[in-house]
Amino acid sequence: MDNRSEVREFLTSRRAKITPQQAGLPAAGHRRVKGLRREEVAMLAGVSAEYYARMERGNLSGTSEAVLDSLARALQLDESERAHLMDLARTASTTRRPARRRTAQPIRPALQQLLDAMTDAPAFIRNGRLDILATNRLGKALYWPLFQDPARPVNMARYQFLNPGAEEYMTELDHQRAAAAALLRTEAGQDPYNRDLSDLIGELSTRSEDFRSLWAAHNVRLHHTGLKRFCHPAVGDLTLAFEALPVPTDPGLILTAMSAEPGTPSADGLKLLSSWAATLDGHYQPDGEPTTPKAFRSDPERAPGSA
Repeated sequence: MDNRSEVREFLTSRRAKITPQQAGLPAAGHRRVKGLRREEVAMLAGVSAEYYARMERGNLSGTSEAVLDSLARALQLDESERAHLMDLARTASTTRRPARRRTAQPIRPALQQLLDAMTDAPAFIRNGRLDILATNRLGKALYWPLFQDPARPVNMARYQFLNPGAEEYMTELDHQRAAAAALLRTEAGQDPYNRDLSDLIGELSTRSEDFRSLWAAHNVRLHHTGLKRFCHPAVGDLTLAFEALPVPTDPGLILTAMSAEPGTPSADGLKLLSSWAATLDGHYQPDGEPTTPKAFRSDPERAPGSA
């Protein structure tokens, strides 16, 4: 990915989001630009208009952290946007490396044991590309529709944007898609020379108009906690709280665990999912072919992923 164009488009898009009123500036007179003018951002950041123009043209090479902090405050960047700006500046100040493919990151047995010990909560491990690399029993059951897609590795973004079943399975699909695009944009800033990531972004850009629109917005986010809503083909509607935790000993891996509020229909649904999950044992491996559990083969209308 071209760092200069990434910097230019990110700064331009953030500048367009801030109104003079939000920045504490007078809004008198006709304005030809959406949001702040360049010279207004420069004034707020405490740099010359020429220096800011240089940055917005895509040149962050050698920019100090103090200037970047001032720019982040001027543009009212949130935590994820500020981190993304720092990632772009770090890339601009390092020697460009050739794009490379990442070797598959193995899941240590201890991590799989940790997942398996979480018997009452759906849990999985993913990478920054949104590939699901390992699950526990409940996690496998919850995300069973993704496992039915023949593409490997199982990828959350590919399913959300390209699989027609996503509209029925994910009840807030627009929100999920926006989050996925923002997470991929964040990952691209952190790892700009990852060819596997670039290939996925290229595939989604080619095949999904929704992804192209979201990607062009240059939104980024850190995905730590929140709610996920599903319409699971076996147990119905589920609203689950999630916590996403980086794995310190395995950089780039994220462990996500989910739970339902006690006493709610979702808690009952999660218990039912636990019973249903037992039928999946032995029917999915992350690098294997998807199969339908025997319990569902006699009744195609109940099979996960069926129309």
